[in-house]
Amino acid sequence: MSKTIVIAIGGNSLIRDAQHQTVKDQYDAVCETARHMVDLVEKGHRLIITHGNGPQVGFILLRSEYSRGFLHEVPIDSIVADTQGAIGYQIQQAIENEMWRRQVRRQVVTVVTQVLVNSDDPAFQKPTKPIGPFYKKEQAEERIKKDGWNMVEDAGRGWRRVIASPKPVRIIESHAVKLLVKEGVIVISAGGGGIPVIRDKDGILRGTAAVIDKDYASALLAKEIGADLFVISTGVEQVCLNFKKPDQKNLSRLTKEEAKRYLAEGHFAAGSMKPKIEACLQFLESGGKEALITSPEKIKEALDGKTGTLIVA
Repeated sequence: MSKTIVIAIGGNSLIRDAQHQTVKDQYDAVCETARHMVDLVEKGHRLIITHGNGPQVGFILLRSEYSRGFLHEVPIDSIVADTQGAIGYQIQQAIENEMWRRQVRRQVVTVVTQVLVNSDDPAFQKPTKPIGPFYKKEQAEERIKKDGWNMVEDAGRGWRRVIASPKPVRIIESHAVKLLVKEGVIVISAGGGGIPVIRDKDGILRGTAAVIDKDYASALLAKEIGADLFVISTGVEQVCLNFKKPDQKNLSRLTKEEAKRYLAEGHFAAGSMKPKIEACLQFLESGGKEALITSPEKIKEALDGKTGTLIVA
C-alpha cells in the first residue's frame, strides 16, 4: 500500500565525517541517500523530504567572521534560506538523476519554506540549538571570550555554538506542499527546520535570528499535510536503551506510552536521540499513526518491518 511519508534525513546523509565536508563530498553523500529514497518511490510511496543544515550554517557563519570588515554580515534567517536552496538543489538533482537511471518519471521540487515561531518563545532568552562544527574545550573557550558565542558540550562529541531554537508553530507553505504531493511531485521542504519567521501585530511576517530543530519542524509538517508515516533517518539502525553500554538493548517497536517512559527515565541524550523521540511523539500526539526511526540504508527494510524502531499510537 502506498503511503504519504515525511522523511527527515540527518547530518550523516549530508556530511559523513570531518574529512568529507566539501560541497563535492556532501553531494556524494546525498547521492547515496537518493538511492534509498528512490527505492521508496519505486514502491509507489509519496515522499516529502526534510533535512538538517547545522554544519552548513556554521560554515557560512565562519566565512562571515573571516570577511568581517570587508563584507556585510548575513542574518541567520537568510543563511537558513541559503542552505535550503543549496542542499535542496543537491537532493533534488541526486534524486532526479537516480530516477533517470531507473527510468522512473516523477517531478522533484524544492520549496523554500518559512516556519512561524512565537516572538515570546522562551528559547530566545536561552539559546540551546547546536550549529556548526565541533570544537575542543580550549577552542570553545577562546570563541566564547573572543566572539561572545554561546557554546555547550554536545553529547560527549565536543563543544558547539548554540543559538535560539524556538518551537515551530505553523509551516507557512504546508498547503502548497500538500497540493504538490497530491499531484505526485516529490517535495523537499522545511530544510534546516525551516526559515524562522514571526508575525507582527499587523500580521506581517519577518525573519528572526534562530534555528528551528528540523525534527520538530518535520513532525509539524507531517501533521499539517496529513502524512501516513513520519520517518527520521539517522546514524543508527534502531533506537537503543543503554546505548553503547554492555547491556545495550535494541528496540524494534514502541508504543507512545513506552517511548514517554523511556524519555522520562533519561535513556536518550539531549543532543542526539531525545529530540527525535520527542518529534515522533509530537506527530503521534497530533493524530499521526506511526513514526519510524532508522538509518538511511535501512529505510526500505524498516518499512517492510525487518528493522528500525516503529513507534505507534
